[in-house]
Amino acid sequence: MIVRILAEGQWDVHEDRLDRLNELDSALEKAVEAGDDTAFSQTLGALLHAVRTEGDPLPVDALQDSKLILPPADATIEEVRELLGDDGLIPG
Repeated sequence: MIVRILAEGQWDVHEDRLDRLNELDSALEKAVEAGDDTAFSQTLGALLHAVRTEGDPLPVDALQDSKLILPPADATIEEVRELLGDDGLIPG
């Protein structure tokens, strides 16, 4: 699955890694709902780190459709609140 981190690039993350990403996504959603900036920053960092380490980076000039689009590391809690859907950032 192709995952884009805005302002960084794309990674190919194997489907069997999605459970871990979904756990972090749920924690991020809870932090946003609670307005907990500290938990939000830590969890967003962990989610992006998981994508970077679990996935294989795609070349900068690769143009593939991204199945998931995640906010950049410097996103605010308000920006992420606007991106959240019913299933968080990661459906499923």
